[in-house]
Amino acid sequence: MFCSILVTLFMALNSFSASSDIKEGIQGYTPSAETFAAKEQFRDDKFGVFIHWGIYSMMARGEWVMYNEKLPYDEYSRFAGGFFPSRFDAGQWVRQIKASGAKYITITSRHHDGFSMFDTKASDYDIIDATPFKRDVLKELADACHKEGITLNFYYSLLDWGRDDYPRDPAIAHTAKERELYAKYLDFMCAQITELLTNYGPVGCIWFDGDWAKIQKPKDGSPLVVDFDWGYERIYRLIHSLQPSCLVANNHHRVPIPGEDIQVFERDIPGENSAGYSRTSHVSDELALETCKTINKGWGYEIADTNWKSVPELVRILVNIAGRNANLLLNVGPRPDGTIPEESVERLAGIGDWLSKNGESIYGTRATMLKPQNWGVVTHKEGKIFLHVLEAPAEGTITLPFKIKAKKVSEFASGTPLKFKKGKDSFTVNLPSDPDCSTDYIIEVIL
Repeated sequence: MFCSILVTLFMALNSFSASSDIKEGIQGYTPSAETFAAKEQFRDDKFGVFIHWGIYSMMARGEWVMYNEKLPYDEYSRFAGGFFPSRFDAGQWVRQIKASGAKYITITSRHHDGFSMFDTKASDYDIIDATPFKRDVLKELADACHKEGITLNFYYSLLDWGRDDYPRDPAIAHTAKERELYAKYLDFMCAQITELLTNYGPVGCIWFDGDWAKIQKPKDGSPLVVDFDWGYERIYRLIHSLQPSCLVANNHHRVPIPGEDIQVFERDIPGENSAGYSRTSHVSDELALETCKTINKGWGYEIADTNWKSVPELVRILVNIAGRNANLLLNVGPRPDGTIPEESVERLAGIGDWLSKNGESIYGTRATMLKPQNWGVVTHKEGKIFLHVLEAPAEGTITLPFKIKAKKVSEFASGTPLKFKKGKDSFTVNLPSDPDCSTDYIIEVIL
């Protein structure tokens, strides 16, 4: 998989082992100039909206309903025959999302149930051939995104709960028959990825999910095993060849592999594992970073899920993630009729209102100056530093452990000047007696 030194490091840091005959990713991968530029733009964007939508929305119990409720695939797939999102309006979706301040959209082109939400020639199990709707919603969304200046990304599932050529045997040792079947499945995936990168204009990213299905947990408690060859070298080379500026992300919950451009953290702040998905504490210095989270609890539409996060809570999530040099990908789950729930729209609008006033402290910034502190996080861009105070320190001051040549320090919202003191190797800012940290109290330091 890697050279012996990297394998040793990989196992030591992440409790994985891997078969030596598996070569993952593009060995010696160096991003092209187009890829590098796209990665920097992605880092600048900071905020995107995730969309989980498919025939599972009809059951209103989330995108895993087929698996969780052990529904027979032959019966589950019949739901496609009744999928008719009569109120779907791609333009309205994009306008609602643009109003949130999001710079990109990532939508499920095909989830684990195997249903394709686009016009594919590689299968009849898609929105054109299997539903009475017969409209390519991804094409309509792509056109709307291009019109509004929003980048469109495609989520793509590596696993499939229904296809006969997807090897579902969880055994560590895969048979020759399974490998033969998977060769056909890999051809199918590459055919669909080619369609997504050929028929929908510029695509910002292909966002993979499902790799974790082939991570084995030995019963004896020994290290987790990665022994399945997904064919990433072929897949990643295909993406970079078709659209050099299209980034590769893979939600595999482990150390990134060569050929990837974005490291994904599911429900987790980079470097933490509060949700229990990450099998690594590694945070890449080379890749762009992205955390995906939900507005309520679930991803796909769930009628009983009323666990809505407030706008201030969502803004604080965005700020905390930006302060770790990462992007927030915030999920909405549209209804089967094609509408985004009003609660989601309201919260997106609330975030957009906050970003319209405070976006300068988020967009285009980096967070490499100072690690997160008990009081909050720091973002910066050329000529400016932003202190995001989320919890007011009891001492009423914030001290940065390095020297700064500051011209002006003030409240970002009001412009009110704040007193500061330059030390030999430190920089201290005096806070007002009652800073409003309920959402984010921002201090701007002009250098």
